[in-house]
Amino acid sequence: MSEAADRIELHRQQLSPAERRVAEVVLRDPECVAFGTVARVAERAGTSGASVVRLSTRLGYTGYSGLQAAVQGAIGQQLRPAVERIRDERGSDVVSRTLRAELANVDRTLTSVAPEAFDHAVGLMADGQRSLRVVAGDAEAGVGAMFAAALGMVRDDVVQVAGSDVAVARQLAGAGPDTVVVAIDLRRYERWVVEHVTRAVEQGATLVAVTDSPLSPLAAVASVSFAVSAEGAGPFDSHVGTLALANALVTGVAGRLRRSATRRLDAVEAAWRGADALVVEP
Repeated sequence: MSEAADRIELHRQQLSPAERRVAEVVLRDPECVAFGTVARVAERAGTSGASVVRLSTRLGYTGYSGLQAAVQGAIGQQLRPAVERIRDERGSDVVSRTLRAELANVDRTLTSVAPEAFDHAVGLMADGQRSLRVVAGDAEAGVGAMFAAALGMVRDDVVQVAGSDVAVARQLAGAGPDTVVVAIDLRRYERWVVEHVTRAVEQGATLVAVTDSPLSPLAAVASVSFAVSAEGAGPFDSHVGTLALANALVTGVAGRLRRSATRRLDAVEAAWRGADALVVEP
């Protein structure tokens, strides 16, 4: 997470509605802040220039110029690795544009992960005394299914929660202090995800949020949250960064549970072979 994002997270509860809108611009469109004027940022946030300056000061910067310098520095650090990797244009323009976008998404997502947050999340998900429930919005359901399936290969009691409001409520009815909920949802957050997850937290469950902003409604009720980069090369959000983070979390849990996970994977492999379930090349 960049310095500006860290400061926004620290002061999240103190931000006024207008300051929150400016903060969203800082997090989602840093180029606007890095290369735009106070008036441009205010227009993008739908607020006044005074709100832009107030946010800058609240975050501890010496006015807008201080915030702008911090964002410019973060952008330079984030883009440099992708620029170095992409030496030549390859394929069509769409393919090249997608390559740049997805490399940047993975780089920004994984370099923003704080080691202590990652260790905390892995520890929660590796705790065999806790049940694990995965809740994902419609657009993220595929990532959620992969994540739940992979975790289910290395530990017990992993369920992807889905279905109607009635079905979801039933599956989360027993959520409490011995439950870890992993919620995956990005901007234009689905109401059912936020409401059911919030209810589970109120019942004592611990939430790990995978979302796109520390100001998202999921991050607000999470014990630990991760902000993924989801800028698509086309009209839709990308899920490549989200998938990369999910893979990292699964790898962390598997490493934490190495002995028991190895036994589970051996048993699964033996079951597949016994059922002749896979086509294996000679």
